Amino acid sequence: MSTVPALYPCTIAHVRTTPWRYALRHRTYMWLVDPARPPRLPPLLRPFARFDPRDHFTGDRPTLRAGLDAFLAAHGVDLDGGSVLMLTHARVLGYVFNPLTLYWCHGPEGETRCVVAEVHNTYGGRHAYLLRPDTTGAARTKDARTEQAFHAEKQFHAEKQFHAEQGFHAEKQFHAEQEFHAEKEFYVSPFFPVDGRYRMRLPPPGARLDLTVHLDREGGRAFTATVRGTRRAVSTASLLRLVLRYPWSTLAVAAAIRAHGIRLYLRGLPVQPRPGHRTTEKAI
Repeated sequence: MSTVPALYPCTIAHVRTTPWRYALRHRTYMWLVDPARPPRLPPLLRPFARFDPRDHFTGDRPTLRAGLDAFLAAHGVDLDGGSVLMLTHARVLGYVFNPLTLYWCHGPEGETRCVVAEVHNTYGGRHAYLLRPDTTGAARTKDARTEQAFHAEKQFHAEKQFHAEQGFHAEKQFHAEQEFHAEKEFYVSPFFPVDGRYRMRLPPPGARLDLTVHLDREGGRAFTATVRGTRRAVSTASLLRLVLRYPWSTLAVAAAIRAHGIRLYLRGLPVQPRPGHRTTEKAI
């Protein structure tokens, strides 16, 4: 299991493939922490890294771990005291925006029991997905799925082959990594309705951070997001370097998402109606 806390300078990339191809890349950094024991930094650094329970789940629990445990309990999951790894953005100078926070949840023997993917949108909403490993994906037959899913899987394996040929790390371990599926239930981008299915590759962070989320809709793959980074030990020097390199890091993430949204709108991409606050968590 990865040593916590840790820092991950990383590159976040989004690729939209319909109705036309559009890509963006953004550099930032994320934290890997134990939500039961978030890091306590020197007073000088605390304004640049605050982990507030109000920023996650219902926002009314006393600690980060209590918020997670309440969510799991509502879905019939008990970790029996097992550990959790949380990948997230911290509050920086009082502001935070977390497009995606991940929780790798383990039992007392260290086995992975589930992953929780907590999504925030730019409208102040949040929603959490409870994910369990898809242990049968490779064994599905064509008869047991739709033609769309069949072609999506062919595309998925073609992408794997491409990455292997390009020498991307960890491809030889692909089949040992956990893969997750989830129906989309939450309005995120104003240019996508609430439909489709997520396909996620979420190996626990180690020396490298390497996450992939696909959104498949009718007609094929519509969107892919990746997060790639390298672990750094937490120290005063390492955090100060990142703060200076990426000032107002979470505000920059939110601003970049809005700026690219305006650009897509001006190019004529239609805005999808936003449904009522379809979320299992309340907005703060």
